[in-house]
Amino acid sequence: MRSIRLPDIRPSDITPERYFHMRRRLLASALGLTGVALLPTATRAAATTGAPAGAALSYTRNPRFVVADKPNSYEDITGYNNFYEFGIDKSDPAANAGSLRTRPWNLAIAGEAEITGSFHLEDILKAHPLEERIYRHRCVEAWSMVIPWIGFPLADLLKRFRPTARAKFVEFTTLHDPQQMPGQRRGVLDWPYVEGLRIDEAMHPLAFMVVGVYGRELPNQNGAPLRVHLPWKYGFKSGKSIVRIRFTERQPATTWPMSSPGEYGFYANVNPEVDHPRWSQATERRIGEGFFAARHPTLMFNGYADQVASLYQGLDLRRNF
Repeated sequence: MRSIRLPDIRPSDITPERYFHMRRRLLASALGLTGVALLPTATRAAATTGAPAGAALSYTRNPRFVVADKPNSYEDITGYNNFYEFGIDKSDPAANAGSLRTRPWNLAIAGEAEITGSFHLEDILKAHPLEERIYRHRCVEAWSMVIPWIGFPLADLLKRFRPTARAKFVEFTTLHDPQQMPGQRRGVLDWPYVEGLRIDEAMHPLAFMVVGVYGRELPNQNGAPLRVHLPWKYGFKSGKSIVRIRFTERQPATTWPMSSPGEYGFYANVNPEVDHPRWSQATERRIGEGFFAARHPTLMFNGYADQVASLYQGLDLRRNF
């Protein structure tokens, strides 16, 4: 089958998710598969078996960070993903991420910190007791999930490296390896994927370094072996398969604002009053409830306003979206 070359496609030209998948969702509903991505049969069986895969993790649930909403199924969480390194379709990561080797894995620390260098993932994990947090996850394409992540506070990791007074931002870089990540063989984005936070955002108690889901090691398609989750921000702020953390004095240049600055801002806070140029953010579709289920009103800061609104006092959230 002839492959399609995509280097000249801009991110702003990619069809919005709700239209891109409409035919798949309609077909799924007709077949009685509502809420399940239409993957090839073998891939679906391997990626969404209904039971968590990977090594079991030792952890405790943190009751301070548990939302009342019912968590999505393991199938939902592992079968419907944005991870362009493995393809732009929501089913592509589950189909293609098996090529990623997550051991051995090193994390580079650079920039405005007293301790820098390369560190083995195993040594990092030994130093941080794991906990479960059930967080809301909201995507900029107006879909959402509730996910039982396993990990540890991002602040605990960052403090280990003693950021200096000059560290105003934290930059996260995803692995760049087109041999393992077939989506990187196409110029859909400028690789490697880079994300960033203000240092006070990164140090907030809600900011979470994720290593697992549903009690087991994180699947590749969800950002193994190390990813960030910021529950009050859109999902693209949560860097996956992280290989480098850099402390900076200036705001880092991050992937989506560089690729399409009119559509994706640096802050990416969930704000129902600021629409994406091509769709409304006022409501969201909960994955797993079916394509024709009633949509949910989008909550300011994804429902975490009481905890994080103070971070943005005096900041115009329409201009700084």
